[in-house]
Amino acid sequence: MRSLATLIPHVFAVVFYAIGLSYAGQHFEFESPAILWLGALAALHIGLRLQVQSRKGFAGLVWSWESPESKLTWKTTAFQCIPEIPYALRTLTIGLLTIAAARPQSSSSVEDLTREGIDIVLSMDLSASMLSKDFDPNRLEASKEVATSFVNERPNDRIGVVAYEGEAFTQIPLTTDQRVVMNGIGELQTGLLEGGTAIGMGLATAVNRLKESEAQSKVVILLTDGVNNAGKIEPLDAAQLAKLNDIRVYTIGVGTIGKARSPVAKVGNQFQYDWVEVQIDETALRDIAKLTGGRYFRATNGEKLAGIYSEIDELEKTRFNVLRYNQKTEEFLPYGIAAVLAFILEFLLRQFAIRTLI
Repeated sequence: MRSLATLIPHVFAVVFYAIGLSYAGQHFEFESPAILWLGALAALHIGLRLQVQSRKGFAGLVWSWESPESKLTWKTTAFQCIPEIPYALRTLTIGLLTIAAARPQSSSSVEDLTREGIDIVLSMDLSASMLSKDFDPNRLEASKEVATSFVNERPNDRIGVVAYEGEAFTQIPLTTDQRVVMNGIGELQTGLLEGGTAIGMGLATAVNRLKESEAQSKVVILLTDGVNNAGKIEPLDAAQLAKLNDIRVYTIGVGTIGKARSPVAKVGNQFQYDWVEVQIDETALRDIAKLTGGRYFRATNGEKLAGIYSEIDELEKTRFNVLRYNQKTEEFLPYGIAAVLAFILEFLLRQFAIRTLI
């Protein structure tokens, strides 16, 4: 019974060792995990102590008033454990040293993320024909909705907006602020400029916004539902300017095949509608795209328009370069210090406290 009581300090030592090992295993990586097997030396040390106790008998502290017939109480058990505390500290020292020798390490990963920047300008037709009803609710609102979704899906790019009718203007300069761009698209409406469809002006204004850009990729998405009939710049001349500045142009023709209910007159603030043949200068739009390395798309309804923007989104994916740095930090020091402290405490108890009590 008494020899078993001497195991109690060793049990506490093993528990503390197990807690330290568990914490290290959960939070760190071991440089030399095989060394942890040396922790078996702690168990060997406990076994040797039991052997010594059984061979030499118990040398603990016994209260003088205890009768031989009395049973061990928690007080007497505690006094019997005291002489074994230095040996338990040695058990703990062995365990902590094995953890420290296995070199627990914490690792941190640092990422250096750089992007291959893409600058995009949306050049949107605001002519009265964009109010035609072959899209829901009309071509302009459907185009604004799809363009807004496109912007929302590209948080890593700079995007600007150019609007044109008979003239062209910059609605939103290039910016990474998606909210500003989406709000700017939402404010677009017909009648802001002189009537007409100046495709060349719309493209040239977009090119001017991009020509000073230092982005790796520069793109214009030109959307129209008609034929160039205004402005001082021809569409192909603007396309040549885009090519000279390494700007890729995707062109989109918006409108159904055949006739559509379109504005034909304006009475007061209200448009009058009639069935009008849809005319889009697809030849010019194809030539613009081909000359600049882009593509031409035809959107005959809202779903196809959304699909076109999705396809352009895939074609113009932002590319990232990621450099990862793995840094490891040695974490053995706290375990080493704890082992040294346990060893010092063992020495002090053995030389002073225990010797005095005995």
